[in-house]
Amino acid sequence: MMDEEILKLLRKDPTAFLSGEELSHRLKVSRTAIWKRIRHLRSLGYEIEASTHSGYRLIQSPDILTPSEITPFLKTGRFGKTIHYFHTLESTNSQAYELAIQGAEEGEVVIAESQSKGRGRLGRIWFSPPYLNLYLSVILRPEIPPHQASLITLMAAVAAVEAIEIYSGLRPLIKWPNDILMNGRKMAGLLNEIKSEADRIHFVILGIGINLNIDQKMFPKEIQTLATSLKEETGKVVSRKTFVAYLLQELEKWYNIFLEEGKTAILKSWRRWAQIKGKQVKITSFGETMRGTAINVDSDGALIIETEDGERKRVVAGDIEYI
Repeated sequence: MMDEEILKLLRKDPTAFLSGEELSHRLKVSRTAIWKRIRHLRSLGYEIEASTHSGYRLIQSPDILTPSEITPFLKTGRFGKTIHYFHTLESTNSQAYELAIQGAEEGEVVIAESQSKGRGRLGRIWFSPPYLNLYLSVILRPEIPPHQASLITLMAAVAAVEAIEIYSGLRPLIKWPNDILMNGRKMAGLLNEIKSEADRIHFVILGIGINLNIDQKMFPKEIQTLATSLKEETGKVVSRKTFVAYLLQELEKWYNIFLEEGKTAILKSWRRWAQIKGKQVKITSFGETMRGTAINVDSDGALIIETEDGERKRVVAGDIEYI
């Protein structure tokens, strides 16, 4: 917390020095405590100039995802106004779930620089190396019936692809139910976890993992041909804190559209980004494998396919391959 306050004070006038005495007076701590925190900030990558007679001046900030780094870029009303930042977690979704149980408000965000047990769908591991990508969870408390919760995944997918497009100019593809592809390779994934009763939702944890600055050779061998990153696709290093601001802005925009206008706008945009109609697919769902033609997603986000024998089936969960 003191680090955040020091940075806030140093940023007020980036061209001026601020003395250690002034910092200690404003923060009500000793000058020795200020010196220790400055040293810690430098270890994180902050370039802070020190002058014996003048004090401290912030020269450059690293691309880390602390609240003080993200907040200057935020243009949201609720999302990200409270950010819980961690160097490492087992899972941002697990941490957000616990915070939600304790009463955390809608729009609070959990961000970690790395995850030791990052989770994907169906219990899979989400590869989460430090200081390269984005691992984020948002707490939502929508007043919708539980059966509509799956639409939040579709809403978040639309927000994610639009954030990618706004930042980079690329046009990714949504792959049902919750992956983002670029040139056939996975760039991002979403994982929703819900606490609900039969007739009401207590909260939804929206987890998003996006590969931003990881190089292809850094992926585990088993997914090197299947995964990609925004840096790989653009050839440019991504400013993660800028990207987070775009993502939270798009998430808030589409979440408000969902709550105010219902699912029609979400489904229309999702279908445009997914372009799934007419694709030949292979689906594994609850131990059953089916091949056929994708018809579309229905009003609840389930996938409708026409199997090879002409039967139409509704798929609510599963793995899909384009064939």
